[in-house]
Amino acid sequence: MLRCDLDPRTHLRLLGEADATELAALVRANRHHLAPWMPWVGEESPSATLAFIRGTRRQLAEENGFQTAIVHDGAIAGVVGFHGVDRVNRATSIGYWLAADRQGQGIMTRAVAALVGHALTAWKLHRVEIRVATGNARSRAIPERLGFRREGTLRGAERHGERFLDLDVFALLAPEWRGAP
Repeated sequence: MLRCDLDPRTHLRLLGEADATELAALVRANRHHLAPWMPWVGEESPSATLAFIRGTRRQLAEENGFQTAIVHDGAIAGVVGFHGVDRVNRATSIGYWLAADRQGQGIMTRAVAALVGHALTAWKLHRVEIRVATGNARSRAIPERLGFRREGTLRGAERHGERFLDLDVFALLAPEWRGAP
């Protein structure tokens, strides 16, 4: 089982079926925090979460990236992972979310840095992309802190119910990576 220690209190590990109830409860507890930015919020039942986790296992088996639980002080605090891997173009994208009460501690910056490092060194990819809703200042700070460049805005690119959000695109190329902060 994949495990990556970020600090003495925090590590990343693959999601397992046994995590479904805890993960669904975490999303439910953070519904108001996540709903403005995550279109899937509202589907946080244990069965929907279990289906998501099973999908992450298929993703891993197909060597198309992976999703990890961010575990802080022994409890799941969020999720970070790859949306997929484009081997032809040697590119990937990363998505993430973190519980409201765990923000401001550098947890997500360290988690994303670990995945960027993995993509660029272990997989020898050339490009890592992060898309962030234009109004999501906390999420946008992650790629900025890690040296990603803002490449532009995709207008109306993500549907959230009956509204569409603009997404800012940030990217980092392998020669630009200097490692974790």
